[in-house]
Amino acid sequence: MSKFDEQLQLLVLNALQEDIGDGDHTTLSCIPPDARGKAVLHIKQNGILAGMEIAERILKIKEPTASFTAYKQDGDVMRDGEEAFVAEATVYTILQCERLILNCMQRMSGIATLTRQYVDKLQKYKTRVLDTRKTTPNFRLLEKEAVRIGGGLNHRFGLYDMMLLKDNHIDYAGSIEVAIEKASAYRQAHKPQLKIEVETRSLDEVRRVLAIGMVDRIMLDNFTPRQLSEALHLIGERFETEASGGIHLGNIEDYARTGVDYVSVGALIHQARSLDLSLKAVTV
Repeated sequence: MSKFDEQLQLLVLNALQEDIGDGDHTTLSCIPPDARGKAVLHIKQNGILAGMEIAERILKIKEPTASFTAYKQDGDVMRDGEEAFVAEATVYTILQCERLILNCMQRMSGIATLTRQYVDKLQKYKTRVLDTRKTTPNFRLLEKEAVRIGGGLNHRFGLYDMMLLKDNHIDYAGSIEVAIEKASAYRQAHKPQLKIEVETRSLDEVRRVLAIGMVDRIMLDNFTPRQLSEALHLIGERFETEASGGIHLGNIEDYARTGVDYVSVGALIHQARSLDLSLKAVTV
């Protein structure tokens, strides 16, 4: 089982336990335990569909023999009135998984839809859009998966898979040079596979990073497009570059025109609005 699968299983089991508690008493009171049923996922809003594979996994974690027939795929354009899938399982499974499936798919589809808007803005440029760690606690796995489905790239997943020296690290360490030297020594001793990125807040800090080296990417935080162009001229091809801070749909092309490698946009996740879906019983 992959790390993603392990994390997903843990997320699903914890979410079901949170919702069901000591029993789904509404269902227990009026549905026979051996009753089987079908349910269809109805799309009620235009956007980019995300969470189809997650919905199937939720059902099959709860009931491995459940049937899932997909009419659409993750990343497809979805339109109001379409159907995404039909599921067949015990009624207990359908009713107990309904809200978890909808919560995941509605949130993921909103993120994928917003991400696609950013990606579309960058079609003419080499710049790619990244997400950030501004995520919902315990739901990061699926929020970042939704960014990927929408066509964006995932930045580091957490504190463990990349070293990012931000302003607070630099200020606590004493200087940008000390922070880089200590991070480089730590990487060499403990985690040689990790990349190091350093945040810079001015052209002076960019020059100081260029003088010391030992990093893989330079983040240019809250630079205007003009300042960004100056910084990129200094950096050349020595390091990967990332612009961050104050970037939105209205100005992202101004940043992309500079030739920066990446722009990171926390709003992909924290400003996304969930889209409307419903899971309805199929009755004869």
